[in-house]
Amino acid sequence: MSSPARAMAVNTSEAHPWFASGTSFPLALLHMLQTLALFPALFAAAAIPAYAGEAAYPNRPVRFVMPYPIGGTIDMSGRLLAQDLGTVLGQQVVVDNRTGAGGTLGTEIGAKSPPDGYTIVMGGTGTLAISPGLGRPLGYRPLADFAPITLIATTPYVLVAHPSVPAKSVRELIDLAKSQPGRLNYASGGSGSAPHLIGEMFRSRAGINVVHVPYKGSTPAKIDLVAGRVQMFFTGIPPVASEIRNGTLRALGVTTARRSQTLPDVPSIAEAGVKNFDVAPWFGVLAPAKTPPAIVARLNEAMVKVLRNPTLKDRLGREGVDVVASSPAEFAAFIRKEMDVWAKAVKESGAKVE
Repeated sequence: MSSPARAMAVNTSEAHPWFASGTSFPLALLHMLQTLALFPALFAAAAIPAYAGEAAYPNRPVRFVMPYPIGGTIDMSGRLLAQDLGTVLGQQVVVDNRTGAGGTLGTEIGAKSPPDGYTIVMGGTGTLAISPGLGRPLGYRPLADFAPITLIATTPYVLVAHPSVPAKSVRELIDLAKSQPGRLNYASGGSGSAPHLIGEMFRSRAGINVVHVPYKGSTPAKIDLVAGRVQMFFTGIPPVASEIRNGTLRALGVTTARRSQTLPDVPSIAEAGVKNFDVAPWFGVLAPAKTPPAIVARLNEAMVKVLRNPTLKDRLGREGVDVVASSPAEFAAFIRKEMDVWAKAVKESGAKVE
């Protein structure tokens, strides 16, 4: 009768090549243990989410943090994007308005969300370029804390004047201001706001002396402009489009180098001879930093597809929004450049944190 040790040797050598003829039992056992040691790593690898696989992402709704008020141009644009983006991704994209502190509150929420592709955030001129230039305490860093996805659009501003101002063009306005230093004024939505900084760019580059009148928001500024209590205002096109059409306000020039398709008959300020005047607020979508590159690429691909849809472009164009769409790298470079542009504008204006 064979001993137990002999029986084990015979059975195992027949059962597995680890114990092939000529292999000693201790060496075979070592080979087996080395192989088994690989199993946890293999299981761990299998458990890692396949971010690059379209079937793996997204598999649940995506939250779109909107740091801007409901009903505004950026909010409206974001909602149109979210609707079509959800169709492309095959998952609902839920807009979550988180307003406050000039948009920086919602932006901070976006920056501090898990970097898993299920939270994206709308960023813009104020939150990513102007606020840092003002030295405003922020709970995020515009470049380090985000993974840019795409620039969505730029929104040309228009210089509007009350009809009582005896100037029918930018050139006439500049001549009038030079003949009456300090007599003309312009409204803004507050010190350090985009309308204020654009107004200061215009004042400096046109070489004129006009007075800044800050308001607590663009709406009261517009109300007083229509009433004739202030004389000029740099603003987005949609809020004053009806007043321009009915003659309540006079459009003198747009702030971009090219004319706006919304106001094709209104010349650019650059056309009036104000050199290097090409400025427009903008907005785009970002993810929290460290979001996997494959997810950023997937979101970019989907958003660019939506933004290049002629129907969406035409709809936004009618609202004074010029659709851009860009790569993540292009958007990152754009933000960096705009931070420099607006930091210089802040310095030029002398604006302080309110």
